[in-house]
Amino acid sequence: MAICIGLIACQNSEKKASIENEKQNSMDGENLRPLLSDLSAKYETLRPKVIQPAEGYLKYPYLIPAGFYKQMWDWDGFFMGNHFVSKGKPEYLKFWALNLIQGIDDEGYVSGGATTEGPRFLFGKFAVKPFLSQGVYFACEGANDYEWIASHYEELKKVLAYRERTQQDSLTGLFFWDNGMQSGADNNAALNYFTEDKRTFLAPDASTLQCREYLAQAAIAKKLGEMEDAKMYAEKAERLKLAINKHLWSDEDKIYYTVDRETRKFYKRVSYSSFLPLIENIPSPAMGKEMISKYLINPDHMKAKYGYRTLSIQDPDYNNKNIILPFSNWQGPVWPIANFIYSIGLKKYGFSDELYWQAETLGTLLLKDIEKNNTMHENYHADTGVPLAPSDDHVDENGNIVGFISWNLCIENLLDGVVNDNWMLLEIK
Repeated sequence: MAICIGLIACQNSEKKASIENEKQNSMDGENLRPLLSDLSAKYETLRPKVIQPAEGYLKYPYLIPAGFYKQMWDWDGFFMGNHFVSKGKPEYLKFWALNLIQGIDDEGYVSGGATTEGPRFLFGKFAVKPFLSQGVYFACEGANDYEWIASHYEELKKVLAYRERTQQDSLTGLFFWDNGMQSGADNNAALNYFTEDKRTFLAPDASTLQCREYLAQAAIAKKLGEMEDAKMYAEKAERLKLAINKHLWSDEDKIYYTVDRETRKFYKRVSYSSFLPLIENIPSPAMGKEMISKYLINPDHMKAKYGYRTLSIQDPDYNNKNIILPFSNWQGPVWPIANFIYSIGLKKYGFSDELYWQAETLGTLLLKDIEKNNTMHENYHADTGVPLAPSDDHVDENGNIVGFISWNLCIENLLDGVVNDNWMLLEIK
């Protein structure tokens, strides 16, 4: 009997090992090389469409999302510009920065959007999101050249100071958006996105991005020999990290929430912005892994058939409506850029299998869209994969779907990471 039991146990162990080996083989990044190759070939024809020549107010070649959007935008340009850096063309991120810098006024305000006619004002002054110093840093690193930014260094400081005066909470040191539209995640259910809603929320995305602005400015200052500034900005970043964990982390729920500035209570919505601290290693390894496991890769919250959602499926506002006006829909649909941002956290906290699934899922989703429509869309139905905005009734003069390209280009970087271990993690060193 003992021999029989031992034999069965041995067979079960071998079977388990075989299953694990099959799983590992199926998750081998090399299996995704054909997908990466096919998507890269399509991107070769789409990538030029986001580049516009200098014209009017925009004195340098500029990046547009293309398709539905013809304007230059702050974070679209940041992510597209970094994609170009990864392709050995850092000049486009530099041009993006210079086009924004020329719009900085005496107070340090600069608009988050611009056209050939001038700055684009939306929903009030619509200040640039916290990406400018980061963009400058990555442009300089990509070209191994900091000389060009020396004459604009003080202007970058003014932008940081303007945000501190207008969007920093005096009690906690955390940062808030004036409204959801300013965040870029237009109708984020964790923020106020209707103009009549005057609430403001201490936000993990705003605070994380500003923390990264401080780190980038510290790195720029160090390169330019401004050592006191480098120390000051590094200290500001560290204090902000501590404040994010102290005030925005719910130890009970194991997630970052926004906080209502009036009530000082958690606004318990599990949304895209909850996961931004992951990109800067703000949660400890244990905190990050627990949050990812409980929410991001959990089908009961953020994981859907066609990627990771932008709002938990358990949220009462969760939907997959096709909306682009008056705002884009961040209340559930799969956004490729949100998924790229999530991928940085998944990589930093060691979720390799989930990255493989994400790269295969998003890469296949976008490739099918391009093959059918010769373009992409800004978001997709999380449960069916159907392209959403801009809808098919938005067509050009030839009747072709106008679509959207923009930061979807970064999904190639995600696949490149999984296949070739060539990651674009946007680390500030």
